Amino acid sequence: MDAALDDVFIDEISFPATDGYALAGTLFLPRGAKRHAVLINSATAVPRKIYRGFASYLAHRGCAVLTYDYRGIGDSRLPAMVGYNQPKSLVGFKASMSDWAALDVTAAVSWMRERYHALPLAYIGHSFGGQALGLIANNTEISRAALVASQAATWRLMTSPEKYRVYAFMNFVGVPLAHALGYAPGWAGVGEDLPKGVFLQWTEWVSSPRYLFDSKLPALANFANFKGELRALCFADDPWATRPAVELLTGGFTAIKPEVLTVRPSDVGAKGIGHFGFFRPEHRDTLWRGVAEWIQGK
Repeated sequence: MDAALDDVFIDEISFPATDGYALAGTLFLPRGAKRHAVLINSATAVPRKIYRGFASYLAHRGCAVLTYDYRGIGDSRLPAMVGYNQPKSLVGFKASMSDWAALDVTAAVSWMRERYHALPLAYIGHSFGGQALGLIANNTEISRAALVASQAATWRLMTSPEKYRVYAFMNFVGVPLAHALGYAPGWAGVGEDLPKGVFLQWTEWVSSPRYLFDSKLPALANFANFKGELRALCFADDPWATRPAVELLTGGFTAIKPEVLTVRPSDVGAKGIGHFGFFRPEHRDTLWRGVAEWIQGK
């Protein structure tokens, strides 16, 4: 890590979801004045540690930053009663993607808003983290939202041949495994282990022409309530969050005019960025700086 980031306080914390479930988080604080509050919301099956470098960078720039794990993921997964530092099985664990939004993301926004009520609150959403912005009832508390590789992830808008691989894997491998094992195992290729309900809802959305917009979730009404500034980044070499998929998601925010930017790897001197590459530290002086300056209004 860059020596310039040594002046950041890092605190491991826990805070309650709206139903009281304990969520693990990490708070990154500048040693100097706090000028902005920033909440980083993870992609599906991605633990918060992936965002540690970017969160430290933002804290160095005067932001109070929170990263956290959704229930069933990373340190928000209950420990086993036996064995050293082993996670409890996800068999029988009740959670869905809509639960992550309604119970976990909602609580994280409230926690940051209450703790830093005098600061403007910015929202960083990676993949599912950006989708959740439209589902939460308190998205009116957010002044600026930067979506990173966040999309309406229907398989139809992915690039070929990746879209056929994704559809086949989720429906013909992932779903049978989730039913047989009681959860979706990370070793099958999804990242971290996922609760059964999360994976099944995710598959339903991916298989639908308009992703979550084809569901009957009452929370979809919250998309229209967001009135902050919104910038969405899509990357030309990302096979999942293609520009049409990003535009389908941002089109759900009907009260505003979201800004969608396409970045080619060559624009920032990189060989590739893809779905996860934004958070690599090599982009500190390019992509990270651009998002930081935007959320700080510079």
